[in-house]
Amino acid sequence: MSHQAATVPGATWVARWAGALLCFAVAVIHVVDQGGITATRDPYYIGVAFHVLEIAAAITAVLLLIGVIRLGWLLAAGVAAGPLLGYILSRGPGLPDFSDDIGRWTEPLGLISLAVEGALLLLSVPLFVLSLRRRTY
Repeated sequence: MSHQAATVPGATWVARWAGALLCFAVAVIHVVDQGGITATRDPYYIGVAFHVLEIAAAITAVLLLIGVIRLGWLLAAGVAAGPLLGYILSRGPGLPDFSDDIGRWTEPLGLISLAVEGALLLLSVPLFVLSLRRRTY
């Protein structure tokens, strides 16, 4: 296989579609976890964070699909890393006024979320770095 195979336009299209689908999956998982698109979790700041994440994930997916590469992969890394950090903090020491999830490391939806966000992070970080080297926007 030649070195040029990694730069075939179809390969980047596949990666962008995969990233977009993973972003949409992050959004859907968090909508389900909060109890619906119009619901807001308690405490209020957690509910707002969920809504911000869902909107950011949808915008990021669209950016990837329309070809806004560098910003798309940067935001995709954030869409992945933010909830991963939130999962660790909410299950570990807990968050202010939110201790319901402390110790609930094996909650099924949480594990699915970790898998999706981990895959998105592993996809987005190297492709963001590659976009910096190639000067693509």
